[in-house]
Amino acid sequence: MPRDLRPPIENGIYHVTARGNRKDDIYFDAADRRYFLELLAQVVERCGWFLHAYCLMSNHYHLVVGTPAANISTGMQRLNSMYATWINWRYGLCGHLFGDRFHSELVESDAHFLQACRYVVLNPVRAAICDDPGEYRWSSHRAAVGRTPRPDYLSLDTLLGAFGGAPQIAPTLYRAFVEAGAGEAIRLRRRRLAGATPAAAAA
Repeated sequence: MPRDLRPPIENGIYHVTARGNRKDDIYFDAADRRYFLELLAQVVERCGWFLHAYCLMSNHYHLVVGTPAANISTGMQRLNSMYATWINWRYGLCGHLFGDRFHSELVESDAHFLQACRYVVLNPVRAAICDDPGEYRWSSHRAAVGRTPRPDYLSLDTLLGAFGGAPQIAPTLYRAFVEAGAGEAIRLRRRRLAGATPAAAAA
């Protein structure tokens, strides 16, 4: 049975995820990721979105986006279809790149917004790609903490403004917030790995 269309929301904030068909990869090299970000920039501008956070993994991506107009579905369909067309052309493929319809969760509080933005940029830490999210090239975190210039399509005022204080202090407070989450993610990851060993099972 087809799923009901999600009602569009004006002035909403969404945590959005899209995953490869059968959980297969959707990015195969740096050029794919760069092109996806170019398309994302176009969609952000065309739809009037505020992009608060993003992270590109191998077989999926996460966005936290604000939608002044009720157009989350329109923008996501455009982004995914244009990118799928590029991948099929570049690699001589056909068929669906993405699996199920994108997943979106409406962000309903300030605390939820901060947790969603942190969750997104901690994806490579949970996946054991790195321990410091600032080492990961394909997320918004490096720009948010001032390691790299902020791209035009990334809106940081709401995220950094949530930490108050002078503008030069907010990135430091934000980084501490993310690092606390990274520490917990690393501890949980190590516990899971330890639990998979015979020695840990016998302890």
